Amino acid sequence: MSFDENLINNPSKGMPRLLEIMRALRDPESGCPWDIEQNFKTIAPYTVEEAYEVADAIERENWEDLKNELGDLLLQTVYHTQIAEEEELFNFNDVVNQISEKMIQRHPHVFGNENRNKTASQQVNDWESIKAEERAKKNQTGILDDVALNLPALVRSLKLQKRAARVGFDWPNILQVLEKIEEETKELVEAKELQSQEKINEEFGDLMFSIVNLGRHLGVDSEEALKQTNKKFINRFKFVEDTIRSQGSKIEKTTLEEMETLWQRAKNS
Repeated sequence: MSFDENLINNPSKGMPRLLEIMRALRDPESGCPWDIEQNFKTIAPYTVEEAYEVADAIERENWEDLKNELGDLLLQTVYHTQIAEEEELFNFNDVVNQISEKMIQRHPHVFGNENRNKTASQQVNDWESIKAEERAKKNQTGILDDVALNLPALVRSLKLQKRAARVGFDWPNILQVLEKIEEETKELVEAKELQSQEKINEEFGDLMFSIVNLGRHLGVDSEEALKQTNKKFINRFKFVEDTIRSQGSKIEKTTLEEMETLWQRAKNS
């Protein structure tokens, strides 16, 4: 595999330059040994990681970092498509054309003759109808067929529940969701008494699924809510650590009661 060094060294060439850099990295004779060894499965974890780093930069409102992380995420697409091209599956232009066609098809109110005067919720419903047609063409007839397996569990739970709810499979009111959480809590306690780790895992999962369901009924995104709670926990624990350190002590030598007192101070500060 030969590559164009002039293109690689020309900063004005944009996307073609990046595609050529990836071709050079994967060159069997002169490329990078690590890059040559990679395949779809080995690169997939990096793709997920880069997506999270994009979200992290947005959360921190660090736009310089966002520019960098978006580049890293774009590289993942380039990486996968280069492997696909080598295996004669598809190429980068195929990927670009497919997403372009999808965006046109899913926005008939922008690119077609449909009325644009719709609410956001109406457009979401239209989007789901179009996606259902796409699933049917792929012989994905089940309502839950295309909910990605490798999503974070909380995100996937919410997507599964929303998808089922669209066809009427849902608790009609929040009181029933709360009763379900109480039921699952009792079953978890019973599993603990049986000392069956397999059953404990199962019932704990059921309880978490029900809590995600409660969040959905309350208009709460469970993933986002837990992320904010994690952030709050870190800030409060850091307050405890910093206070203990400022007193000339170490957290390892501090009693639970002393740490709890500082924790309450952190909550009230």
